[in-house]
Amino acid sequence: MSETPPNTLQYRFDGPEDAPVLILAPSLGTTWHMWDRQIPELTKQWRVFRFDLPGHGGAPAYPAGSVGDLTARLLATLEGLGVQRFGYAGCAFGGAIGLELALRHPERVASLALIAASPRFGTADEFRQRGVIVRTNGLDPIARTSPDRWFTSGFAAAQPAITEWAVQMVRTTDPGCYIAACEALASFDVRAELGSVGVPTLVLVGSDDQVTGPAEARTLVAGVPDARLAVVPGASHLVPVEQPAAVTDLLVRHFSTAWQPAFESVTGQTALPAVPDQAARAVVPPQGGPVAEIAAAVPPQAQGRPDPYETGIKVRREVLGDAHVDQVLAQTDDFSGDFQEFVTRSAWGEVWDRPGLDRRTRSCVTLTALVAGGHLEDLAVHTRAALRNGLTPGEIKEVLLQAAVYCGLPAANSAFRVAQQVVREETTPQE
Repeated sequence: MSETPPNTLQYRFDGPEDAPVLILAPSLGTTWHMWDRQIPELTKQWRVFRFDLPGHGGAPAYPAGSVGDLTARLLATLEGLGVQRFGYAGCAFGGAIGLELALRHPERVASLALIAASPRFGTADEFRQRGVIVRTNGLDPIARTSPDRWFTSGFAAAQPAITEWAVQMVRTTDPGCYIAACEALASFDVRAELGSVGVPTLVLVGSDDQVTGPAEARTLVAGVPDARLAVVPGASHLVPVEQPAAVTDLLVRHFSTAWQPAFESVTGQTALPAVPDQAARAVVPPQGGPVAEIAAAVPPQAQGRPDPYETGIKVRREVLGDAHVDQVLAQTDDFSGDFQEFVTRSAWGEVWDRPGLDRRTRSCVTLTALVAGGHLEDLAVHTRAALRNGLTPGEIKEVLLQAAVYCGLPAANSAFRVAQQVVREETTPQE
């Protein structure tokens, strides 16, 4: 166990001190205990390092708003322990960290296993909406529905103790850290970079995973040059818990052959690089049909000062949501196109991106101005944006009450009707 400064992660070691290090990384809403059933077998060959995400499993609640931030904290933790090179297996969110490691710090990763993972997890709107739900209702709605996302119905019915354990794991997570993790996944997208992953990779997925299923797994296999696919039958998203023996066997086979354990070590915790022989790396043959296509590569950005339009479209999507922006752009024609570019560059690329006010404050100002002007259609859009920017329904209510004093009761009366409907739609959990 560990003392945990803000720039590191809560961790634990299992297994012999003189063995090479193998990292097991958790999914969002879980703790390192999701890997308990793998530990007895894996510690026969490896010194297993497990960690908790911030605010999970009793870890200190230091929110991290990006996958890159969490990756930096993991590397800082490993640096303090003298661990330079390691094998890495990550489930879902843990898989995102694994991809970030392989792309940004390939010299550290000897071999990689991506479990229930994806180069992009759903859409940004979905995860920011989940953050709104948690900010308004707490984690209980997410906790109650987590077994439906994580396990097959047969497993959940047959294993009520494990199902309840899953619910309690989520329920005891720090809400602020959970919301920050949702923001991290909302901005995570490495589809265009998969070809740069240069380590032997096992892509493992449950056949019944409805969150990041076989289609996402085949996207990874299509994009990563040295990747192999394994589909575990009768398993959903949290496949290491639902089918522990199958996952353990696949991990042992992959890390035993794709990454040779023979090494010299000063600290007892440093592994040598992977064996370069390609034949030694291919240990799990592709299964489950044809490989999916991946998205076309994104061209590199031009050098110099970024075009305010590029910044603007990014900020506009983050604040208003992909669905809204896509709808606006789809309706744009020759007549309105110049205006939409002007809005994107000036309002979103320059004003909304200025550092002088945070987005929460900008939402407060915007709501007040829209009430004053009677722009109820835009008020609905920006009420949604305010929720995404971190305002609670109670804070939005206070903004509208303040506006009632200075903008007039009739204007505020109309604004409350619009905002009330939006808040109901955005904060009601989906069963």
